[in-house]
Amino acid sequence: MAPALAACGGHKPEIASKPDEPASEYIIGPGVVLSISVYEAQPLSVTDLPVRPDGRISVPLAPDLQAAGKTPSQLGHDIEDKLKKYVQNPIVTVMVRTFQGPADRQVRVIGEAVDPQAIPYRDSLTVLDVMIATRGLTKFAAGNSAIIIRHNGLKSERIHVRLADLIKDGDISQNVAMRPGDTLIIPQSWF
Repeated sequence: MAPALAACGGHKPEIASKPDEPASEYIIGPGVVLSISVYEAQPLSVTDLPVRPDGRISVPLAPDLQAAGKTPSQLGHDIEDKLKKYVQNPIVTVMVRTFQGPADRQVRVIGEAVDPQAIPYRDSLTVLDVMIATRGLTKFAAGNSAIIIRHNGLKSERIHVRLADLIKDGDISQNVAMRPGDTLIIPQSWF
């Protein structure tokens, strides 16, 4: 079993030194901005193309393609299939310019972070990485009362984390591994 710390309610969160799941490919979601490059067909290439809320994109000669739920390479192959009618042996590269991904692949931070936001999950993401992305705690934060809400099927678990000890005192034992879909709640101090 991985090294663990005791937490309220008997739950033992994994310390971030051990990855909690294998690496996986990035899945495109609504709101992501893509660049589509068609080799030797520059007029068909598109930069800064947002994925619409319905999960679709439109590129020259291939309107209304489903992008959400696919990897960049899968989307590239789909665009190649559409362009074969117009271009001989098209080679398409899809690059993700801004990451967001589907909601179940994000980590949300709410409450007394300087910049609360949804962060795209990446392999080996820790609570310290999340705090760096959200620029730390506000002066009103009760950092040692923070909670990670983790959904496991139909039930949710609460993982208590002492953010102030992690950030201010360097207590690396509080650097919990995050999982896709986690929500970090940072309450406000009462005084």
